[in-house]
Amino acid sequence: LHTPMYFFLLNLALLDLGSISTTVPKAMANSLWDTRDISYEGCAAQLFLLAFFITAVVSLLTVMAYDRYVAICKPLHYGTLLGSRACVHMAATSWATGFLYALLHTASTFSLPLCRGNALDQFFCGVPQILKLSCSHSYLREIWLLLVSGCLGFGCFVFMVVSYVQILRAVLRMSSEQGRHKAFATCLPHLTVISVVISTGIFAYLKPPSISSPSLDLVVAVLYSVVPPAVNPLIYSMRNQQLQDALRRVIT
Repeated sequence: LHTPMYFFLLNLALLDLGSISTTVPKAMANSLWDTRDISYEGCAAQLFLLAFFITAVVSLLTVMAYDRYVAICKPLHYGTLLGSRACVHMAATSWATGFLYALLHTASTFSLPLCRGNALDQFFCGVPQILKLSCSHSYLREIWLLLVSGCLGFGCFVFMVVSYVQILRAVLRMSSEQGRHKAFATCLPHLTVISVVISTGIFAYLKPPSISSPSLDLVVAVLYSVVPPAVNPLIYSMRNQQLQDALRRVIT
């Protein structure tokens, strides 16, 4: 459990726990108490925490792609390139990136005057919904901030793609079929998590306005804010043979 992969999985589990705890408890409380209210400070805190956890998750998944690349393409240098200090530094960088991004995003968003009411068409405070309430031309700086965010996200995506292209080339050169199978099995959970996070995020923010509706927006919001942190632990835990056996015993 002290190997780099499990150290990064510990950080991913903590980030997933924080992410899903930011939106779901408040939504459940509102549903039980038949209310839809949230304070201004609570909305700002919710936006900050959600941006922090999601950004840190994407950064950490990028680091984990590098971990898989070193493990498969440079196994003899794995202990040197991914020592305990290097792992701590990379995880800390992911958390710090999420914190700085969330701080910048929250400060920029809540500096805008909100003059189009105070009702959000979503069950949590998100940047696009808050921008709809602003009537100030200064919202353009928030648009630029979103574009910069898109560029950073695209950079992480390109890094992951390049890493897995190198991994695929290394795996195809392996002479042992068992070795190829083990390498693919090692990478499959990470690839699955990346696919879930990226596909839900892209659909949430890049879907055509023509297909937008309140019910669809609600489903999309649940997809990218609740589904990834809920299924990530399941995806990784199912790699563990003991957990598979326990689940099989429960089912049968």
